Amino acid sequence: MQRFAFILAQAKRQMQPSGGNSSMAYWLIVTSSVAYLTTVALLVWLPIKYMVFMKKKALVGRKKWRPVALAYVLLSTLPTFAFLIASSEVQIRNNMQFDTFPELPVSLVLFSLILVDIVERIRHCRLTGRVNEVHRNADIPTLSHIEMMMPIATTATVPSPAAASTIMGQIQNGTRATNGHTTRIPGRTAITGLSGNGMVGGLPANGTITGIPVNTTGPAVPNIGAVPVLSTNNQRQPYTIPGICPSTSLPLGNLEYGSAYTGPLHFLLASDVRAEAFADSFLFWLDTAEMVRVVNHTSVYFSGWALPVYLLSYLSMLRLALMPHSPLLSPLGVALQDLPFLVLRVALLAIFGFVTPILFVMKNFLVCLAYIYFNFMTKLKVFNTERMF
Repeated sequence: MQRFAFILAQAKRQMQPSGGNSSMAYWLIVTSSVAYLTTVALLVWLPIKYMVFMKKKALVGRKKWRPVALAYVLLSTLPTFAFLIASSEVQIRNNMQFDTFPELPVSLVLFSLILVDIVERIRHCRLTGRVNEVHRNADIPTLSHIEMMMPIATTATVPSPAAASTIMGQIQNGTRATNGHTTRIPGRTAITGLSGNGMVGGLPANGTITGIPVNTTGPAVPNIGAVPVLSTNNQRQPYTIPGICPSTSLPLGNLEYGSAYTGPLHFLLASDVRAEAFADSFLFWLDTAEMVRVVNHTSVYFSGWALPVYLLSYLSMLRLALMPHSPLLSPLGVALQDLPFLVLRVALLAIFGFVTPILFVMKNFLVCLAYIYFNFMTKLKVFNTERMF
């Protein structure tokens, strides 16, 4: 606001050489800006911060949006971008080329926005102590050398030994019968804790699973084929057989959970989600920062293109009001950033040349293409040949 007041004072001095009203306009804008920021901080910013800190249900009941960040974007960033646009328009209409806000003001605005984003990301984390890596990686399995096999049928008949060997060879090769039915594996095994008759076809009575190359014998499986139900933390959990996926009941070749490296260079693998939040926030705003940097070019700033650049950049900042893992973040990222930035960058390249890197043009194009393809085009029959999972 101070830079805008200085530009407006220069414009008035140019129109009125005496300069009587220029200093008055300068101090009026500066005083108004200080009063505005003080009033907003005391009457809006601090009450919202207090309500969020006290976990008021009206603001943070569902925790899918960030009211503090939204208040910052509306009450601080919006007036700042308005003064940036007004500064460009004042200089264009008065044939002045005095100030283009080259680096420091715009960088401070974006840096403040990034700091608000970082604070909102780590607001729920403690700033002391180490992160619990076991709890962090508990639900992240590492799959290696997966061998998917055909589902085991619920009913089975015992064929001859020659037919059984032929059937097992077909299952290992991934072939199916021509009528679409899965070939049965001999044997029936009773498993306790299951509804119905408790019979699961395909497991022989001695607890040995034939035809599966790894983990062919389930440990602690009784010879009678009954699998007990374990109790842990007052919850009944079924016994899992190695080599069988518990969610799909399909045999897997190998399932290993990632373990921390404890070698001499283990310090190189140090990571913390609180430190990663800083990098994620800067990468999140990198495209917007590059778009705002385009206006630093004199030819762009004094040509009237500062208005659409600043306007679209501000619209992309509205995503700050959403939580980082909100399902609305992806469509809003395409609608408010990548698609408008793609059209705007192509127009700027066509008019002013290489004022923006081609890398960001390709980034916007590929993000839009990937979003449209994987969310809409894969539903078409021609692209829906088989599912990924």
